[in-house]
Amino acid sequence: MNAEPSFDLTGRVALVTGASSGLGHRFARVLANNGATVIAGARRADRLEKLTEEIADTGGAAHGVALDVTDPGSVKAALDAAEEIAGTPTILVNNAGTADMTFALEMSDEDWRRVLDVNLDGVFRVARDGAKRMADAGLSGSIVNIASILGLRVSRRLVSYCVSKAGVVQLTAALASEWGRHGIRVNAIAPGYFATEMTDGYLSSPAGQEMASAIPLGRHGAEGELDGALLLLTSDAGSYITGVTLPVDGGHSLEVMA
Repeated sequence: MNAEPSFDLTGRVALVTGASSGLGHRFARVLANNGATVIAGARRADRLEKLTEEIADTGGAAHGVALDVTDPGSVKAALDAAEEIAGTPTILVNNAGTADMTFALEMSDEDWRRVLDVNLDGVFRVARDGAKRMADAGLSGSIVNIASILGLRVSRRLVSYCVSKAGVVQLTAALASEWGRHGIRVNAIAPGYFATEMTDGYLSSPAGQEMASAIPLGRHGAEGELDGALLLLTSDAGSYITGVTLPVDGGHSLEVMA
């Protein structure tokens, strides 16, 4: 059996949050290259023009919209725009995220809430509002939340990030249990360390290279190594998968005892 058709996203509309850079930028391109019409959302809407041009140059379809996942009005406006441009999104990729490298004893309430508001509240807000539109339209769909291996384990100076991503893991399972009856699947990807604007400096440092040596596969993630997980969870190839958090981390989240 040729598996390729089951990964085809032709005719589907996908909304990707945090699409202006990093993993979100890649996710938007992958979905478009496999047939989806992509609505790329980000606060830095000016940076989306280059992305949509790149997708158009390869024969894909993409449109940029301003989207701040911490603002309910912005989420509504982005979903309204998506429906007007291409129809109700039946693929949602909740990628927008932020981090704060502060020790817990030094963290203010404002710093704590800022990370949780983007990484957890924002995921819930987009997922809920997007799923409601799918359900009202009688459409099945797929929601993919971007968690992290730090939702499965912890790291110092990233307490708010770890807690927010652990919340995403549990949110994913809880929403999957509720929304399956609507034909809406909810899964998460838990990436290990991939080079992005947020992580590149650390990963290229001596400490980052030392970390890589402790990963079972002996390296950090490379560009493209999240593509398969994304396509599996958004396409018919994963039609019977819901409530799952899939680590893509080279085995980093394993507890290896000497």
